[in-house]
Amino acid sequence: MTWTRRASDVISGLLLNLATGMAALALVAMLLVSLALIPVAGIGLPLLDRLRMLVRSLARIQRAWVSVALDSDSPWRAAGSDKRDLAWLAVHACTWPFPPLVIWGLLVAFDYIFTRVSVVQPTRVTAFALSVSVAAIATVTLAALPLLRTGQARLSALLLRPATSPAARIRQLTKSRAEVVDAQAAELRRIERDLHDGAQAKLVAIRMNLGLARNIRDPAQVQMMIDEAHEVAGEALTDLRDLVRGIHPPVLADRGLAGAVQAAALLCPVPVEVQIDLPGRLEAPVESAVYFAAAEALTNVAKHSGASRVWLRVSHAAGLLRVAVRDDGRGGADIAAGTGLRGIDRRLSAFDGRLILNSPAGGPTQLIMELPCALS
Repeated sequence: MTWTRRASDVISGLLLNLATGMAALALVAMLLVSLALIPVAGIGLPLLDRLRMLVRSLARIQRAWVSVALDSDSPWRAAGSDKRDLAWLAVHACTWPFPPLVIWGLLVAFDYIFTRVSVVQPTRVTAFALSVSVAAIATVTLAALPLLRTGQARLSALLLRPATSPAARIRQLTKSRAEVVDAQAAELRRIERDLHDGAQAKLVAIRMNLGLARNIRDPAQVQMMIDEAHEVAGEALTDLRDLVRGIHPPVLADRGLAGAVQAAALLCPVPVEVQIDLPGRLEAPVESAVYFAAAEALTNVAKHSGASRVWLRVSHAAGLLRVAVRDDGRGGADIAAGTGLRGIDRRLSAFDGRLILNSPAGGPTQLIMELPCALS
């Protein structure tokens, strides 16, 4: 790498940290205001949720820069947690003025020497002293810039890197994969049972009716048995369609996640306000997992929350898909106490996603699903 390219990277990195530092300071102030507004219904929690998204986006930008500054494409680059993001935000909001102050101090020293020493009666000694001083300050400045950049990058890496060790991460992934395999096996058993007890039984009945009708001479009785077989065939077809819809809904294949989520919202007995910001399609397995997770979340709201209204928002930004489901129900939801929420968590963990639940007693309840993924 040439010195001009290195100088450009150092300066651009310092300018980026200057911008993220001022943004961090503003976000800290807004977070404090939103915490004070939590008792105000309809303002505090939605504002806090939006600010949380901004904090994650800012931390994601910092992670990407850190991976470049430290020449490390580590797996923690796209990972994160609310606690670590907030810790980095608070520290960054306090430490970002340090590099500009150091540079400003060096420039003040240079200005002092140039304006005060140079006005002395010029002699060879003062000229030499001035040259040495200017060269020393320039050297210190050039050496300080990359050190400040590296220091900021290492501090951010220390705060933003996940606390789990690689071994713990491997154990976590192994556990999530095992849960997914168990869930898939249970799903296959359910499909086999539904086929055996539903469509297969009806097809056997149709075959028996047609076999009996072949040996009957009475036309009226034959017609009756054919009509019965026709009716059972319709029921078997309905069972097969329901089964296919449970595996991969046709609306998901035709209209994508946005259309499928809107269709699920229309079927929910509780009024749902849907907001979707999804400019592209996801990979089919991700779409299917997110659709069934969102549908399960709406089902839980209808069954257990006692809510009169639901707000569902789907968005994608900076490589992260986010689905937020909020209701005005009684609250008190717990992942450990409900099979539906555990099922959502298992679906998301298969794609390195996470489930965030905020459901105080008395409500409201907010369920946030996040998955790292790319749009096609």
